[in-house]
Amino acid sequence: MSLSKFAVVGCGRIGQRHIEMIRNLDRAELVATCDVRNAEELGLPAGIPHYHSLEALLADHQVDVLAVASPNGLHAAHALQGIESGAHVIVEKPMALHKSDAEQVLHAALQRGRYVFGVMQNRYSPPSEWLKSVVDQGLLGDIFQVHVDCFWNRDDRYYHPGGWHGTKDLDGGTLFTQFSHFIDILYWVFGDVKPLSALLRNYNHGHSIEFEDTGLVHFALPQHGAALGSLNYSTSVWDANLESSMTIIGSKGSIKVAGQYMNEVVHCHIEGYRMPELAPSNPPNDYGPYKGSAANHMYVYENVRDVLGGTKPITTNALEGLKVVEIIESMYALAR
Repeated sequence: MSLSKFAVVGCGRIGQRHIEMIRNLDRAELVATCDVRNAEELGLPAGIPHYHSLEALLADHQVDVLAVASPNGLHAAHALQGIESGAHVIVEKPMALHKSDAEQVLHAALQRGRYVFGVMQNRYSPPSEWLKSVVDQGLLGDIFQVHVDCFWNRDDRYYHPGGWHGTKDLDGGTLFTQFSHFIDILYWVFGDVKPLSALLRNYNHGHSIEFEDTGLVHFALPQHGAALGSLNYSTSVWDANLESSMTIIGSKGSIKVAGQYMNEVVHCHIEGYRMPELAPSNPPNDYGPYKGSAANHMYVYENVRDVLGGTKPITTNALEGLKVVEIIESMYALAR
C-alpha cells in the first residue's frame, strides 16, 4: 500500500497525541498541521509545514486523511472541509454538537465516498471488549438495569479564562467533552438509548462554564425489553478524578466495570461462568508518553491504516458517531 498523507487540524493536547500517533504509524506521513496558535508556542515538531487556516492547508496539500482535533464546536465544519477536499477524516469526540451537523458530515461522506472515523478509543480497552462479548452472548440473561457513574474533577486548572473549554458554542456541555466516551460504550454494548428524564445542576463552576457540571439522567434500553438505567455524572469532585463505572444487573448475573476510565473489572458474578484473565488495560505503548485510554488511540490509527488498505472494516463509523450526538442532544433537550 502506498504512503498515506495525513494532516491535523487542532494541535492542543489531544491534537498532539494525533500527531504522535501519525508519526509512529507505518505507511503514514504527516504533511502539515493547523492551529490558530504558532507551531513554536505549541511545541510542534520542526520541519512540518504549519498553517493558521484549514483552507490554506488544504489548498497547498493533497491530503489523504485529515485528523480533526479542534474545539468540539468546529468538528463538523472542519470534517466537511476535509471531505470536500477529497480526504477521509478522523474526528475526535464528539462528531458534532448537533445531530443536524453530524448528518451533514455523514451525507457529504456518502456523496464523496469518503470514510469518517470516530475517535471512540475506549472501545478498544480489554474490559470494554469483554463486556460487549458477555452481553452479545447473552451470558447475563435478561438485562434489568444498567447504571453508569462518572465522577471527575475539572476545576480552574482546566477551565482557563479565554479558552474554549466551558463555552456553550465550542465545548457544548459536560456530556460532550468529558463523558461522551462512556455514552458511546453504553450505546455500543446495549444498542439504542432512550432518555426518560434529566436533571442538571452547576454546583462549583458558575464562574467558569456556561452549562452544567452535574447531572442525573434516567433512560430505557429498547433493545433489551423493559431494561432501565441511569447516568450519574459530575465534574465537581474535589481535586482529582474519582471513577467512571458501569454496573449491569441481569437475570443470570451482575458485572461492574470501574476505575478512572472504566478500565477495571471489579465485579463479575455470572451463573456457570468463570471470569477469564484479560489483557492489561495499559498496554505497552510505542506511540509516545501515553497510557490507558490515551494509548488506545494507536488502535484507532491502526484501523484507519487497515481500512484504507482494504484489509479490515471500520470500527467506529460516522453513523455511530451521529448516534452518540443524538443521544446526548436528547438528554439535554429533556433537561431544558
